[in-house]
Amino acid sequence: MQPTLENFVRALRGHDVPVSLRESIEAAELVTRIGYGDRDLLKNALAVTLAKSAEEKAAFDDCFELFFTRQAPAAPPPVDADENDADSDAEGAGGDLLDLVRQGDAQALAAAMEQTAGEIGAADIQFSTQRGFLARRLLDRMGLRDLERQIAAQRAGADSSGGGAEALEAARRFLLDEARQLIDRQFQLYAAQNAEKIREEFLEIARLGAVDRRDFHRMHRIVRRMAKRLAQRHSHRRRRYKRGQLDVRRTLRKSLPHDGVPFDIVWKTRKLDRPKVVVICDVSRSVAAVARFLLLFLYSLHDVIPDIDSYAFSDRLVDIGDILDEEGVETAIEQVLNRIGFRPTDYGQALEDFEEQFIANVDRRTTVLIMGDGRSNDTDPKSEILQRVATRSKRMIWLNPEPEAFWGLGDSEMPRYRPHCHLARTCNTVKHLERVVDDLLRSYNG
Repeated sequence: MQPTLENFVRALRGHDVPVSLRESIEAAELVTRIGYGDRDLLKNALAVTLAKSAEEKAAFDDCFELFFTRQAPAAPPPVDADENDADSDAEGAGGDLLDLVRQGDAQALAAAMEQTAGEIGAADIQFSTQRGFLARRLLDRMGLRDLERQIAAQRAGADSSGGGAEALEAARRFLLDEARQLIDRQFQLYAAQNAEKIREEFLEIARLGAVDRRDFHRMHRIVRRMAKRLAQRHSHRRRRYKRGQLDVRRTLRKSLPHDGVPFDIVWKTRKLDRPKVVVICDVSRSVAAVARFLLLFLYSLHDVIPDIDSYAFSDRLVDIGDILDEEGVETAIEQVLNRIGFRPTDYGQALEDFEEQFIANVDRRTTVLIMGDGRSNDTDPKSEILQRVATRSKRMIWLNPEPEAFWGLGDSEMPRYRPHCHLARTCNTVKHLERVVDDLLRSYNG
């Protein structure tokens, strides 16, 4: 593969556009045929080959413009050749670098720096802290140290007026600035996404209650990406073949047009239920953040979990399904929190409200998800109501943001609630949420 195309593919991968080996080979064959002369043709042809979705197309466009667009290089400052002949030992790379500056050929200097950047592996940059080091390494490769020795010699010369040293110093500053800009561009192409990925990897395992509000947009992106991955995993046909079990009746029916010859064999199948979920969230101060991301996760899976009834409580329980449907999770959750959140918690009252008003929404297809820490401020926990709800449901799952070692300490009522749950586990990161929702979908897909 041509080095230019190889680097472009690397840049695409760094911008979250997955490019397979086969696609890379197809792109190389394509470029061999059309070349790089027609920019629009190249962009459109590579986009068809390498970008497969709307999101990838947008990332491809940004990456293509960054990779194939060059600003007009700045002209180097004037340097008088006669002023720099004093150091007759400045030869080789140092002399070549200074010659490029003297010639004033901005294009030739930019091309030489691009070539040297490739030689030192600037495209392998990973972190922003490497930019200064690589810029210096690039210029050292081109002979900057010899130029700096010339500057020192000019300044040390007894008969020197200093004018030559000043011109050389201006050239040195120019070269350093150009090198930094070149390395910054390499960073934007190949590594700018690394810092974001590292931050997102940290947020995936961070306690949701400790996530700063300025990271909420990142968390929303992470949750949607996880939800999309689960949706792809579980959005298969809602039928499961019973392998090896012949459906005799349907096979005979299909054979009638063929004089009874069973050309079409029909196997028995069973229809898989779509998940039906009732989610009850504690939105008191201690667990509101976890509830926010659980709701965002579930409502991002509307294709595979179309039937969700949502309720929230601090003391009294209310139906929040309509506001979530109308406003979207991000907007609605703020309204819910302002309306009923951050109050003293009363689990017993919330369970009583649910049984009196909404118990009919629970049947043998329903998974009930409760998100809360089980701390009821020493009020009656009314665990017998939870038992009755669990008896009506397919599964009862309790997600607690506290470590299991804390369950039962202080005003925690988890020891009373836990026996009535099919599953009770700690859940305080988006990774935990992903595992729980994956298990939930698996229980329906059998």
